[in-house]
Amino acid sequence: MTLIDGKATAAAIKQQIAEEVKEIIAKGGKQPHLAAVLVGHDGGSETYVKNKVIACEQCGFKSTLIRYEDNVTEEELLACVDKLNHDDDVDGFIVQLPLPKHIDEQKIIMAIDYRKDVDGFHPINVGRMAIGLPCFISATPLGIMTLLQHYNIETSGKKCVIIGRSNIVGKPMAQLMLQKHLGDATVTVCHSHTKDIKAECLNADIIIAAIGKPNFVTADMVKEGAVIIDVGTTRVPDPTKKKGFHLNGDVKFDEVAPKCSYITPVPGGVGPMTICSLMKNTLAAAKKEYYK
Repeated sequence: MTLIDGKATAAAIKQQIAEEVKEIIAKGGKQPHLAAVLVGHDGGSETYVKNKVIACEQCGFKSTLIRYEDNVTEEELLACVDKLNHDDDVDGFIVQLPLPKHIDEQKIIMAIDYRKDVDGFHPINVGRMAIGLPCFISATPLGIMTLLQHYNIETSGKKCVIIGRSNIVGKPMAQLMLQKHLGDATVTVCHSHTKDIKAECLNADIIIAAIGKPNFVTADMVKEGAVIIDVGTTRVPDPTKKKGFHLNGDVKFDEVAPKCSYITPVPGGVGPMTICSLMKNTLAAAKKEYYK
């Protein structure tokens, strides 16, 4: 069993990005600039945005954090998006999800200039990804593809089961694993209404678990030699921890790991790669690689 180290992989990629940024600036180019809009004080979002700011420093990017309280109006948020769309110094920006219930998330996503949509959530980027055109790919699926490639894990012709059908992970992950020039796999998407998930998983060479249910994937669902990618990051109360909780994946790691050829831990697997992918997208935005 090989443990897939997302932390080390992300650190190596960020180092490569930092070197490229130094070259761009040395040649008189512009420093890449990522902005993040954070609404409210959700613990997970706070941590995620803080880590993005740190990653920007590591990559040599300029970063801007724009904060609003929970009571921000939809009009105020749309005005902020419009301002960032027209700010020539900002190469890419994200509006951290989830947003408060009184704000229409889809309306906010639609308002973002797709050429600055480094989260890859705008329908134009989602559509381009689906048919294999250059675009910003959402960060978690891009991070997973990068890990599979980094570890030379064969995906072509393999059976891949994705557990979860969210717009952020499940659906784009299925598209990427299907595409001939990327995953080139045979893909099955399972979800809460799938009959006999266990049978589907036992056929899988690769399982990507993104359902948000701690310890959902157990040893009796996994065949010998399977590759397991665990996207789950549920906060489970834990009085022994300083923060009062620990992060739990969707996979029952201790019993599943011995059966695997490769497996990602939680934390330290997919998580660091998500932020690393956002940095890759921001550099591509700064270089105008996809949209001139």
